[in-house]
Amino acid sequence: MAIEIKAPTFPESVADGTVATWHKQPGDAVKRDELIVDIETDKVVLEVLAEADGVLGDIVKGEGETVLSAELLGTLNEGAAAAAPAAKEAPKQEAATAAAPAAESADDAIMAPAARKLAEENGLSASQISGTGKGGRITKEDVVNAIEAKKSAPATPAAAPAKPAAAQSGAEALGEGDRIEKRVPMTRLRARIAERLVDAQSSMAMLTTYNEVNMKPIMDLRKKYKDQFEKKHNGIRLGFMSFFVKAATEALKRFPAVNASIDGNDVVYHGYQDIGVAVSSDRGLVVPILRNTEHMGLAQIEGTIADYGRKARDGKLSMEEMTGGTFTISNGGVFGSLLSSPIVNPPQAAILGMHKIQERPMAVNGQVVVLPMMYLALSYDHRLIDGKEAVSFLVAIKDLLEDPARILLEI
Repeated sequence: MAIEIKAPTFPESVADGTVATWHKQPGDAVKRDELIVDIETDKVVLEVLAEADGVLGDIVKGEGETVLSAELLGTLNEGAAAAAPAAKEAPKQEAATAAAPAAESADDAIMAPAARKLAEENGLSASQISGTGKGGRITKEDVVNAIEAKKSAPATPAAAPAKPAAAQSGAEALGEGDRIEKRVPMTRLRARIAERLVDAQSSMAMLTTYNEVNMKPIMDLRKKYKDQFEKKHNGIRLGFMSFFVKAATEALKRFPAVNASIDGNDVVYHGYQDIGVAVSSDRGLVVPILRNTEHMGLAQIEGTIADYGRKARDGKLSMEEMTGGTFTISNGGVFGSLLSSPIVNPPQAAILGMHKIQERPMAVNGQVVVLPMMYLALSYDHRLIDGKEAVSFLVAIKDLLEDPARILLEI
């Protein structure tokens, strides 16, 4: 019986998706709940699993094609898995002639259709290409890299007849002047990020205010209790981000406009704090949400952020985990950024930018003291937030971080 393989049902905020990778090819045996195909949207990569044991039939939507919610991707022939290997077996007397097709079949099984076509056009086999996809699968980009490597590799002396000296020097000169370019399609996530950033800058009255915070009190507190904290909370490490999340949560309670959003001609004030934490992944910047941070402790915040980081690296973040949010924190300091102006993530009204901790000479009680300082940046929508509120909000975060007891006492 043929089972239809359909794209997942997308949320209202996602119009369509793109077929990223087929992990199985027509004729391949498939087990129930085995990954068949990845669908890339502008937020996450959705996995389509097999509903039953069988053999993959026709592929209706190839890699790179656009699909709509619940659209047909291909078919699965249920219960044919056992028959598939038997059909491929060759009699012993034909073993020699069957060797080449078997090798071709192996190539097909680990190469995406577009990659296989490009490899055939350039005379490459799977054994000559290093696969970087899931399970060692060879992508089109892997083939492009292999072609470039083949072109740039020096010719083996035994492979070509000797050339006149003048001809050889000319070829070497040409090789030295080669300028290689690589063109790859922009991922849907990267394209969506670009679109949202441009929209934010064109639709908002965006402004950024700056301040600096002395990180020594937080660093001393962390140094004193980090071992006990990790032991108490089953290996969860005490980082700086949890302090910033708690400080931002308390400041958001004091300045509701910073936690609000604009919906048409209405201002929506949120009676809760859902803080997005920007996480860098191979596919681009993603912002998973910490829900109800007003009820979360430092350990829960750190554990959730660590879990989100692992999911982001593996491409396992769900749509629900990245939907919503009333405020965002971005930490460019982990990459060495000393100062920057983050862009607000609409429909939110503000975003806090953290930066590198840098030791600088500071004046303290008339004395010059070297302190670990961090620049903070708050970008905000001036249509909703006045300059006084924005500056006061940032000063509140500074005061809470420089005296961490205030976070616990909520003062």
